[in-house]
Amino acid sequence: MDVRIEPGWKEVLKPEFSKPYFENLVSFLHKEKREGKTIYPPGNLIFNAFELTPFSRLKVLLLGQDPYHRPGQAHGLSFSVPLGVAKPPSLHTIFTELQSDLNILPPHHGCLENWAREGVLLLNAILTVRAGSPASHANAGWMEFTDAVIRTVSEQKDHVVFLLWGNFARNKKHLIDTSRHCVLEAAHPSPLARGAFLGSRPFSSTNAYLTSKGVDPIEWSL
Repeated sequence: MDVRIEPGWKEVLKPEFSKPYFENLVSFLHKEKREGKTIYPPGNLIFNAFELTPFSRLKVLLLGQDPYHRPGQAHGLSFSVPLGVAKPPSLHTIFTELQSDLNILPPHHGCLENWAREGVLLLNAILTVRAGSPASHANAGWMEFTDAVIRTVSEQKDHVVFLLWGNFARNKKHLIDTSRHCVLEAAHPSPLARGAFLGSRPFSSTNAYLTSKGVDPIEWSL
């Protein structure tokens, strides 16, 4: 399969694309389509996070779980929705914390593309989902691929901030060399966490770390 992905990422992830699990993953997605299943995000946006945040420009990795499963929401960036789509509850919590942390007013939209262009890889651990069925592609092979992404970033970059929100994301910490990178853990911004995310100050903490390493901070305004 010719994976359409940003050239820098394609180079560092090249070994993954020929492994049996990835070939099985591609076969699984083709089978889903043959059976008439609707898959989110659309095929041309599956690797959108990599396209908007080239490997050479990556400073932060924000890990989500799997794409939104309702029509029009998923566009290949964790937590983000396209312009014109209502903000999901988790984004309301994230923006509340952004205002508290950096005094940045919440935007009127939920599109995080500007963060991606600033160097924040908005990575879901699972890159596709069947419409209306959350976590339906959890066992398709995506997590083996995205674990490799996290390991590759850890091994080939320096001074990256990994934002791990919620237990699912925190369970990926073992893939990261914490002597070379900064790991910031927090509760998930979902309403199910009952506000435990609030007060975690991930945005200012990220910029403080980057600045301390001589790296330009992230412009978090949207």
